Amino acid sequence: MKRKENIKYYDTFADWYEMERHKRYHNFLDTSEVALAQPYCENQSVLEVGAGTGLVMKRLEEFSREVTGIDISLGMVRKAHERNLNVAQASATALPFPDKTFDCVVSFKVLAHIEAIKETLAECARVTRPGGHMVLEFYNKHSIRSLVKALKPAHNVASDTTDDQVYTRFDSLEDIRSYLPADCRVKEVAGIRCLAPTYHFYNAPFLGAVTERIERAIQKTPLGRIGGFLVVVIERT
Repeated sequence: MKRKENIKYYDTFADWYEMERHKRYHNFLDTSEVALAQPYCENQSVLEVGAGTGLVMKRLEEFSREVTGIDISLGMVRKAHERNLNVAQASATALPFPDKTFDCVVSFKVLAHIEAIKETLAECARVTRPGGHMVLEFYNKHSIRSLVKALKPAHNVASDTTDDQVYTRFDSLEDIRSYLPADCRVKEVAGIRCLAPTYHFYNAPFLGAVTERIERAIQKTPLGRIGGFLVVVIERT
């Protein structure tokens, strides 16, 4: 099946993006991501790469000194501007900022869909100050979510797009390390959605609360290494 260009997909997806965001599963993802990023963003200058409509960025603003965002999709950027967020249209492979601009760079739900991953991480490192951090999320090759993705049929992710038309990469921690510039090192790893085979577990009335409690408890344990989403904290040395 023909793959769609990311920018066309996300422009279409902008209108769909928030339709499911109020449900427990998506709130669990956003809350987990922000909690993992907070120690590195507190009172810091932060860049979010792939800010989308600004849902995570709005939370980051609550404790960061200042937050800037970029997104490749003009449709997404327009939605973020409706939230009065400082988001510009730009590519992750060519960030429009000088070297060493930010204390922390974060990116969630985005990097797995960028084919030029080494160039993207080099750009993230370039705009991070020495001693600063990058809090980056990848899709985990060694996870139940990866297995389910491989076995299930394609499903709609926008009005005219199925998930198999969108570039998606699943990485191991070893893969992630191989993408990093020489002056970067992995400092911390956590996993999100480690045990639940589908998102339906989170949205069920009683099961959802139990699933969420268990998942939160194991995010930073060895079981976190099998999380469907790997959040990797990287220090620029």
